[in-house]
Amino acid sequence: MIGITAVFGSALWLGILTSISPCPLATNIAAVSFLSKKIAHPAMVFISGLAYTVGRMAAYAALGWVIIHSLLSVPEVAQFLQKYVLKALGPLLIVTGLFLLEIITLRLPGITLSQKYHNKLVEAGAPGAFLLGFIFALAFCPVSAALFFGSLIPLALNSSSGLLLPFVYGAGTGIPVLMFAVAIAVGVTSISHWFHRITRLEYYTRRMTGIIFILAGLYYTGAYILRLF
Repeated sequence: MIGITAVFGSALWLGILTSISPCPLATNIAAVSFLSKKIAHPAMVFISGLAYTVGRMAAYAALGWVIIHSLLSVPEVAQFLQKYVLKALGPLLIVTGLFLLEIITLRLPGITLSQKYHNKLVEAGAPGAFLLGFIFALAFCPVSAALFFGSLIPLALNSSSGLLLPFVYGAGTGIPVLMFAVAIAVGVTSISHWFHRITRLEYYTRRMTGIIFILAGLYYTGAYILRLF
């Protein structure tokens, strides 16, 4: 079993990396900026941005919890996972690393909202912003799908605190979004500048994480499949 601190730290980092990946980051900033244009009072901008952020966190946390709880609640499945999850973890980490390095690419169907329903959610205030964040979180991009399904779920299945990890991951996805919500609420005018800086930072952190995933995957493959260690 991996140490509890390392497990929670990994889940939090996976969430942050998911949120600053180009596709989710652009969606988050566009959504929070759009919310701010519909609201005159800065405090309400922050509240709506917070609600949107919590909606994204709730979506990831709920989806992860349902998947993990469903798998572990069936004794036969739980025994199967306990026996083979470490063997599967190596190849999964390698594939996830290849996605992060963009060596493997994949187009996923997205979730889209008509302008009519989009506007209705925005005009509904904080509850609408929460629902908007919840829906947008489920529109997985290839990188976010690889991090969530290829890394977080196997990590949770291999941990004694697995059911808590989706909530930690969800919190990680909310940190960068909340920072932008605060910045917009207080009237920061250089959002585009920070967006480009974070995008550049994400480019390097994603590749470093991808390399680490591949190396860890090679270790797990050698240790639990090829029995080299």
